[in-house]
Amino acid sequence: MKYILRHFLLISDISNKVLFIHTKNMFLIRFNNSVVNRRIVALSCCQFKCFSMFLVALSFAYFAKALSGSYMKSTITQLERRFDIPSYLIGVIDGSFEIGNLLVIAFVSYFGAKLHRPKIIGVGCVLMSIGTFIIALPHFITGRGERLDKSNLSMWIYVLLGNVLRGIGETPVQPLGISYIDDFATEENAALYVGCVQTISVVGPVFGYLLGSLCAKIYVDIGFVSMDSITITPADARWVGAWWLGYLIAGVITLLSAIPFWFLPRSLLKDPEKSTAEEKRKETPLLKNNYPEEDSSFIEMAKEFLPTLRTLLGHQVYLIYLCVTIIQLNSLIGMVTYKPKYIEQHFRQSASKANFLMGVINIPAVALGIFSGGLLMKKMKLNIMEAAKFAFGTSLIGYFLSLIFFAMSCDNAKVAGVTVSYNSMETISYDKHSVFTGCNSDCFCSASDWDPICGDNGITYVSPCLAGCTSSAGSGKNTVFSNCSCIGAAGNFTASTGQCHHTDDCDRMFPYFLALSVITSFIISLGGTPGYMILIRCIKPELKSLALGFHALATRTLAGIPAPIYFGAIIDTTCLKWGQKRCGGIGACRIYNTTAYRVAYLGLTLSLRTISFIICIPGFILLSHQLKKEERNGIHGALANRGAELEALRKDDFVISNLDHSQQTSDNIIDRETQL
Repeated sequence: MKYILRHFLLISDISNKVLFIHTKNMFLIRFNNSVVNRRIVALSCCQFKCFSMFLVALSFAYFAKALSGSYMKSTITQLERRFDIPSYLIGVIDGSFEIGNLLVIAFVSYFGAKLHRPKIIGVGCVLMSIGTFIIALPHFITGRGERLDKSNLSMWIYVLLGNVLRGIGETPVQPLGISYIDDFATEENAALYVGCVQTISVVGPVFGYLLGSLCAKIYVDIGFVSMDSITITPADARWVGAWWLGYLIAGVITLLSAIPFWFLPRSLLKDPEKSTAEEKRKETPLLKNNYPEEDSSFIEMAKEFLPTLRTLLGHQVYLIYLCVTIIQLNSLIGMVTYKPKYIEQHFRQSASKANFLMGVINIPAVALGIFSGGLLMKKMKLNIMEAAKFAFGTSLIGYFLSLIFFAMSCDNAKVAGVTVSYNSMETISYDKHSVFTGCNSDCFCSASDWDPICGDNGITYVSPCLAGCTSSAGSGKNTVFSNCSCIGAAGNFTASTGQCHHTDDCDRMFPYFLALSVITSFIISLGGTPGYMILIRCIKPELKSLALGFHALATRTLAGIPAPIYFGAIIDTTCLKWGQKRCGGIGACRIYNTTAYRVAYLGLTLSLRTISFIICIPGFILLSHQLKKEERNGIHGALANRGAELEALRKDDFVISNLDHSQQTSDNIIDRETQL
């Protein structure tokens, strides 16, 4: 030990710089079982455990936010009926989540990257949980047994405000979480880790839609209303499920996801493979943090914001990528938001079944595609250009397959005076129909009522009155109407409650629709991870967090907010029969023109994707030029670095020779002392 201390002091006297360069290696070589070595190994293990814990925590947070977000989309039909509002207003509520993101995302992405990222993510999860609980609040502050009669117009405001708070809380999860992974994982594994996290985020919607399917089967006032008195079934256009129950469950799960982030460190040791050539040339301490010191002022960081943002927006490849993803996300968000409703209206499935199929068939295909895309990128070691071509190719294949959906059609439901004439001999014009005819002209019926009954002739009538029925027997779901003058020539046919469900043509077509939907979802999602890694790799490391944050800001502003609104507004134009509120005004749509719905829904989705493909062409050209420029700069830089390294080696040889001479001198001194 005496020899160690003397040797250590002798080296310190020669040069502090030489001490930093050589002390670690000398101690590990001479004393492999020393305390220093054990501390380094322990520190590495601790760092690995912290990084693993962060991956698990971030995956759980992704799962929680995806579950609550998908549950929101699964309850669109329930919220429409519960608050008696049209589709475009539901789009406003759905887009309010993105409004919450818009309010804070730029500042969270920029300043959050310089602060304690795990704790900021934890705060966000708590806010998401509170917002989810607020969404369920209207159920507990309104009266029971009034769900189908009283509109309670102001109550949907709580849903909107809760969704805004959810959006604010979700803001730091993606940009800060992904940048944290990319900072402290090797370049080879970063894509796989991001793919794993995004795969978990797609597993969340599986449970979200399954939860939506379960709650849609339960009546909204279960436990407070006798089910024997309910005359409708989950297949009825007026049925409202227990939408509030799923939000309570999702809120609890989101709150639990916040806990681990409070026990994680601000930063980890940077992996040596993540260091750039410029960082290697700098003589920085081994444990130096990659972020500003704690005493750096908030004002100084704020002054750097605008110049940094200007540099980011001057990056042409980044701008093209931004435009392409904005347009594609418009298509994706609009399609996903109203897909369960499309299944309900076009293929005449219940809301519960539509959500169940989305959860167990469609979403797992997306999850498998995203994971497979990340795995393929790792195995094939794709560079930026190869990843871009891969993502473009998968999207293009999915586009051509999606064209087949236009051929998968079902006929409109036969509703007297709405889609067919009362004698069922001819189809009524889309914009010209009337529920009044000679057989019900003396009944003084209301055209705004929607209380459908199914006649023995297989035709649905808007109400018993409009069917000309004069008597009834039974109660609840078992009510039978008789002496209906509009059903049959003699007027002696009967009718039962609810719409007629003749779905032979749809039953044959629906399995093919599901199979094609799974295939296209899988193929398109294969390019998800490679496409996302383009965003990370085409930007300088110091701009990474801001680039991710601004990308999220732009996509939420220009895709997440408007897409559900204008998709809903276009879908509203295909409505054939609107519900009427007690206080006046249009309520929720009761029945759609399925042909017009299909053309509007699919046509808008594929038109947006067509535009995105056109914009990709200049994007490939610019990306190719950028890569060639970086390759030229890399060659020149490598030559310069080689010269610098040779010079450094010469200096190291000189220092080592001096150290050996000093060591020999020290050994001689010690030998003399020993002899004395």
